Amino acid sequence: MTALHRAAKPRTRIRWAKAPLYLLAFTMIVPFYWMVITAFKPVFEITRNPPSFVPQNPTTVGFSDPDWNPAADNPGHVAGLFQRFTEVDLGFWRFAINSVLIATVITVLALLAASLAAYVITKHRVPGRRVIFLMILGSMMIPWQATLVPNYLVVRNLGWIDSYLGYVVPAIPKAFVVFFLVQYLQSIPNDLIEAARIDGAGEWRIWWQVVMPLLRPALAAMSIFVMLNEWNNFLWPLIIVESDQMANLPVALARLNSAFTGAQHMGVIMTASLLASLPTVVFFLLFQKHFTRGIAMSGLKG
Repeated sequence: MTALHRAAKPRTRIRWAKAPLYLLAFTMIVPFYWMVITAFKPVFEITRNPPSFVPQNPTTVGFSDPDWNPAADNPGHVAGLFQRFTEVDLGFWRFAINSVLIATVITVLALLAASLAAYVITKHRVPGRRVIFLMILGSMMIPWQATLVPNYLVVRNLGWIDSYLGYVVPAIPKAFVVFFLVQYLQSIPNDLIEAARIDGAGEWRIWWQVVMPLLRPALAAMSIFVMLNEWNNFLWPLIIVESDQMANLPVALARLNSAFTGAQHMGVIMTASLLASLPTVVFFLLFQKHFTRGIAMSGLKG
């Protein structure tokens, strides 16, 4: 009994050590749970006091309310999410398409550009490569808010305001991704690169057929950071977007929240927030294993 009692003590200490993590997870899950249940509550249940923590009459009127009449002033029925933004082609789905398109294109181009830069810095004897790498690291110390005005002036002078180019081009350089991939490439033996060169492969072919497959775990890990950052990007789109046609989901949610006030509209706002957050959850779950592997292997040295 004494030995068992001694063995149980470390397990008890481990459980108590994990208590702050459980508390942190609880504080993050509760708001998400509240968003989900509010999205499926009718208006009278949302405005009821005290609130209910389980929907008693689950409904989908937050998406579309068949009983809503724009000519009637009925606070019990408001326009659903898909019944709003009628002045925009495809309505709310237009913002979702913009977010998916912009986040996907930026993620792909940013990873390609960063992998090229990391390959040149790590596997080529380019004059001044250390200085270039230090400049890339130094750019990470500059607050991104400090670049808003210069970037806006450049985009405006190029005529990219309220366009996809204004979204994509300024977001392609990612200093942190270059830094991460450089650390990862240092764990790859130079003999692989030299063997490919001896076989007659060109640099583009080596990068695409040798380096890129080896970078797959690191690219998967970085894709999560880049994709989530661009999906949730709000300030830069708010500055360059002038029409609702070019708005992404964060900008659309902000306009929805500011245009419709009152507790009766909370279900619609929560519905929009739920639809905007679901792709990020699914994306993370799909790439979770690659993310863990990429983070772990980035610290290895060849």
